[in-house]
Amino acid sequence: MLRSFSRLPASVVFRTRATANARTVAVAAQRRHASFYNTDVAGLTEEQAEFRNAVHEFAEKEIAPRASEIDRTNTFPMDLWEKFGDMGLLGITVKPEYGGLELGYFNHTLAMEELSRASGSVALSYGAHSNLCVNQIHRWGTPAQKAKYLPDLVAGRKVGSLAMSEPGSGSDVVSMTLRAARADGGYRLTGNKFWITNGPVASTLVVYAKTEPEKGSKGITAFIIEKGWEGFSTHQKLDKFGMRGSDTCELVFEDCFVPEENVLGPVNGGAKVLMSGLDLERLVLSGGPLGLMQAAFDYAVEYVHQRKQFGKPIGEFQLMQGKLADMYTKLNASRAYVYAVAKACDQGKVSRRDCAGAILYSSDRAVEVTMEAMQSLGGNGYINEYPTGRFLRDARLYTVGAGTQEIRRMLIGREFNEEFKRQAA
Repeated sequence: MLRSFSRLPASVVFRTRATANARTVAVAAQRRHASFYNTDVAGLTEEQAEFRNAVHEFAEKEIAPRASEIDRTNTFPMDLWEKFGDMGLLGITVKPEYGGLELGYFNHTLAMEELSRASGSVALSYGAHSNLCVNQIHRWGTPAQKAKYLPDLVAGRKVGSLAMSEPGSGSDVVSMTLRAARADGGYRLTGNKFWITNGPVASTLVVYAKTEPEKGSKGITAFIIEKGWEGFSTHQKLDKFGMRGSDTCELVFEDCFVPEENVLGPVNGGAKVLMSGLDLERLVLSGGPLGLMQAAFDYAVEYVHQRKQFGKPIGEFQLMQGKLADMYTKLNASRAYVYAVAKACDQGKVSRRDCAGAILYSSDRAVEVTMEAMQSLGGNGYINEYPTGRFLRDARLYTVGAGTQEIRRMLIGREFNEEFKRQAA
């Protein structure tokens, strides 16, 4: 099983999981289109390839058949959380003592990619839970906090979320106004958070607030909040352009008491917690654009070799060959960059400019590739019965989520500014 992946040979691991997750040849045969994922170029080890294949087959069976309905109804299938937990996917970077696999960010990115091929919105909610919430608690939590919250989150019995952005502070996150005032035995939070993925359904949330507003970035603290606490509520679910089914809403705090033991990381040290988490968030979420590009490319390739005009498949016309070549190249160039950054992070070399660069490049290419896939279908690409429109709408999220493209470019440029200043000092 995936839960035992880090401790058993791959051949044993996936045989033991075969019955429980219906990993059969029939499942693969029922897929509507072939996959043109180039395993020879991807550079995966045998165990990484086994891991990716297991996630892919799980997603094809449990998610892909429902992807269109999820998008149409804007509803996340809640039964998936415990299925993710059964597969071990919610604790890929978490230690086994808390129920995790203790693998790395490369495997986490692979999971994000394969889930996104089946449904971009399901994968986005998965990423918010497993990386933004679970990984942050695992990295910064006290032993007591990890023992209390991680087992249920990793098993999928509870849903996690992270709350950073506000109605008036998106890119300028340090200007947040959610106030955490000192109180007897803890803090009282007052204010709002906005665009919060998993907000409507989350039971455990990592929330950032100002403990000492006059100190700016040095006055931010992270907290672990539980659903049902007095003074904490959610507003209506947002009706989004894409990533429909990834539940998103506004959070409201009205004098909500948070006990001292729920401070995550150091008091007034929340900016470090936040920024270090953003680097890894950008990396793991980069798997989303890769999965969407692969799904779009696979669908377009099959379509243009079935659709005939002027007596032959349109894929045999040079203009269409050019489209396929550009889509394929953009996809694989993006994958090579994302995979390289993920491998470096697993070696402890987390590069802020490259984590930003990975999602900057892959998300721009994803918009282009999904747009071309839609164009390859001609009039059918504009009909909602075909999935290419959904691929494009979902891809657009990654140009604004986890930081806008403009902020990512600024971060990369600023990293070089800082490097030259250090050299000159």
